[in-house]
Amino acid sequence: MKKLVLLFTLVFVFVIAGSFTKHEPKDPTIEGTWELQSFYNYDGENVIDTIEKSDGYRQVKMYSKEKIMWTRYVPDDPNGRFGYGSYRVTDNSLIEVIEYGDDDMMKALDTMRNFTFELILKEDTFSQITVDSDGNRTFSENYKRID
Repeated sequence: MKKLVLLFTLVFVFVIAGSFTKHEPKDPTIEGTWELQSFYNYDGENVIDTIEKSDGYRQVKMYSKEKIMWTRYVPDDPNGRFGYGSYRVTDNSLIEVIEYGDDDMMKALDTMRNFTFELILKEDTFSQITVDSDGNRTFSENYKRID
């Protein structure tokens, strides 16, 4: 009987001790699939206007461990848009290096391949914010995780 009481006491102590362990929250990751929800215009720091995407407009970004692919569909444009490349995330920025894409993207890549954004990343949303040469916020794309 004493062994049984001792066994139950030990199990009880382990269960109680386990409930006091601290569960560290995981940092959100950009890995996954995201769909554009809206755009913001800024006055340099604060949002001054929210623009909802138009009916039928879809833009999706997919991030793997090191690669990005995005695609856009605009109902009035018979040609889809897409781009593919690599990316990296720092504490507060997203850097995308686009390697190739659709015809219009390839023409744009002649002048610019590296895109750097201020990044606000949460578990199920992120905003990539364009800043001007003085560091003022100008525009953002706002995404929601879909996978």
